[in-house]
Amino acid sequence: MMQIRPYALAALALAALAGCSTTPPKTEAPKPAPVVNSAPTAAPAAAPAAVPQSTVATVSLPAYLDPKSPIHNERSVYFDFDAYAVKPEFNGLIEQHGRFLGSAPAVSIRVEGNTDERGSTEYNLALGQRRADAVKKALELAGAGAGQMEAISWGKGHPKNPGHDEAAWTENRRVDLVYPTK
Repeated sequence: MMQIRPYALAALALAALAGCSTTPPKTEAPKPAPVVNSAPTAAPAAAPAAVPQSTVATVSLPAYLDPKSPIHNERSVYFDFDAYAVKPEFNGLIEQHGRFLGSAPAVSIRVEGNTDERGSTEYNLALGQRRADAVKKALELAGAGAGQMEAISWGKGHPKNPGHDEAAWTENRRVDLVYPTK
């Protein structure tokens, strides 16, 4: 057998590598087809860019949950000492809530009567109930359904202001309109 010398083997390897090319062979670009009609034509209109659609769902909050709504923010009717007549300054607030409740029959509220700390427990519970009943009646006159509302009294049990002076008592003589939290 014949032995291949290392020099010859190296020369064969170099010749094989020289035959390989890393650049692709050149191909000729196709020629455009000849124009048959030489009349000028308008350029095609560019297609409008596609606007991506949002995948975020829009949710509309009911007025009683929307922090920008007066129904959400204005929910207390205040009373004079030892009185349960609704003051004229609260008629607008009551009308707003009454109209809203009339337009949303599935929504129900609690009308919660409160008093200041003066007076006996029994007296304050009765006065708080009379205040809640007065506001409930006014809401009905403004459009709310009687079945949408429950009037209760906390008496002096849920003070808004824990103080023991006229300013605190003024804040505590009230009716709160309490809507569901969801």
